[in-house]
Amino acid sequence: MASILFECHRVYYLPNFFPIIKEMKNRVGYEIYASIPLTIPLEEREIFSDVCKENNISTITAINETARVEMLKDRKFQIIIVGNVGKIEQISDPSTLTIMVYHGIGLKQTYYRDITDRIDIRVVESKERYDILQKQGQKNLVLTGYSKCDPLIEYDSSQKDIIERLGLDPTKKTVLYAPSFYPSSIEKLSPELAQFSNEFNLIIKLHNFSWFQKRYQYQSELIRTVTDKLKNSFLAQPFDIDVIPYMLASDLLISDISSTIFEFLPLNRPIIMAECFSIRLKHRIFKRRFERKLDLDRFDAIDFVYRINNSIQLNGLVYHALEYPHEMSQLRVDACKRYLYKTDGKASSRLLDAIEKELQIK
Repeated sequence: MASILFECHRVYYLPNFFPIIKEMKNRVGYEIYASIPLTIPLEEREIFSDVCKENNISTITAINETARVEMLKDRKFQIIIVGNVGKIEQISDPSTLTIMVYHGIGLKQTYYRDITDRIDIRVVESKERYDILQKQGQKNLVLTGYSKCDPLIEYDSSQKDIIERLGLDPTKKTVLYAPSFYPSSIEKLSPELAQFSNEFNLIIKLHNFSWFQKRYQYQSELIRTVTDKLKNSFLAQPFDIDVIPYMLASDLLISDISSTIFEFLPLNRPIIMAECFSIRLKHRIFKRRFERKLDLDRFDAIDFVYRINNSIQLNGLVYHALEYPHEMSQLRVDACKRYLYKTDGKASSRLLDAIEKELQIK
């Protein structure tokens, strides 16, 4: 029985891990645990604990963060999987096989910078990024696809079932708004959401930081003031950590620089990408400092979305995209191959094959 730890730097990393955990349970032979740093806000840790309990995942905690780190180190797990570098060097034994399944595949440069030599396997979701990382000198790469998207292929509920469960109208088209926290389109787009909510269902799925990071909590407060007045709307709560069911329920995605614009691709449904961001004063003054945070080459290459740079464009484009859902279909199909490698629901299986091969070598 191989002992494995999923170290979750934040609770929203869990949906990336769920398909991997499911594959491990199917194969048997894995003793699975999960843990979250005690430096994370209490409410978020409680959600983590509840979600793990609902999914029959054993959790490890302690009286403080120092004790938690020592406890994890002493357990000498055979495998540790992380969503970012975090404390991997502190919690892993020299004999531990360490794997990073990065928590996001969006447009931020952190994807390329958040790395350490202690990672034995770096999971990569696309051939394009595999080549980029390889050119940077990284040799621990395994090309699998993106495990978080595996459930999009075989989900246990239909679009209609999810809509009804959310209390929305199954006879209406459904729009999902899933923005990032920074830079974000929330301030610019939130006043426009009411324009189409009478005719369509509206689901809003905010980033974890919009609920739990003090700097961004105003975003969830702002959205609440909007959705409280809207018909046919559903605001996913902080404990609703997985965006996948909301994607399956939706006919159209509105986002900005969030990973969701790539994660939505396997469904081959229209995507609107908002480029009307609210950015901090220092980034308005020092624009190059802001641009260094983004993968501008990747940003410029995106050709499978409808782009808007002014919020007043949103309403008309929502109606257009829903009336002509196949207009950019081939571009989305091509993008899916480019940005997600294989979308066959088996990214987790390919990762487990790589892990088991590596364990045999060790």
